[in-house]
Amino acid sequence: MMSNRKTWPWFAVVSVFVFAAVLLRLQGRSWLCSCGQLFLWAGDIWSAHNSQHLLDPYSFTHVLHGFVLCWLIALCIPRVSWSWRLVVALSLEAMWEGFENTEFVIDRYRETTAALGYHGDSIVNSMGDILLCGIGFTIAQQLRFWRSLLLFAAMELVLLVWIRDSLVLEVLMLISPIDAIKAWQVQH
Repeated sequence: MMSNRKTWPWFAVVSVFVFAAVLLRLQGRSWLCSCGQLFLWAGDIWSAHNSQHLLDPYSFTHVLHGFVLCWLIALCIPRVSWSWRLVVALSLEAMWEGFENTEFVIDRYRETTAALGYHGDSIVNSMGDILLCGIGFTIAQQLRFWRSLLLFAAMELVLLVWIRDSLVLEVLMLISPIDAIKAWQVQH
């Protein structure tokens, strides 16, 4: 049986998921796709199912969130245990999911990125995104910095070829949109 000291971080992880679901519901997010079905995977980024089911191609950007958070948190609080750093990472990702699903960010995605018909994530999709961030955090923790950086770059390249988007492009296009990139992204 685990000691209380080892149990608290996992209680905190569950609390993060509950908090995120409640926050998203209070923001008016629906639990499931408006189609009323739940798929584990929705692979077409141009369909109404994108960001509405548990996983989609953009889920891989949340794995990369986990990498970046692992690196930053290790720099900022290196003496904190792995499990508590994971809690911090998941908390930050949950806050991002809340912010990402505000009308401000949804409108910004529509205006400046390839997500022309984007109307926000379902709660199920956000839970999948938070989970995959945790998986990315764990992978980066195990691989350490240089190997995880190589995997990060490889995943970025795969996403660019596959869906003409990536974490780096998402950030760039949200902050400083480039018309030529947007035109390239919508050629599918």
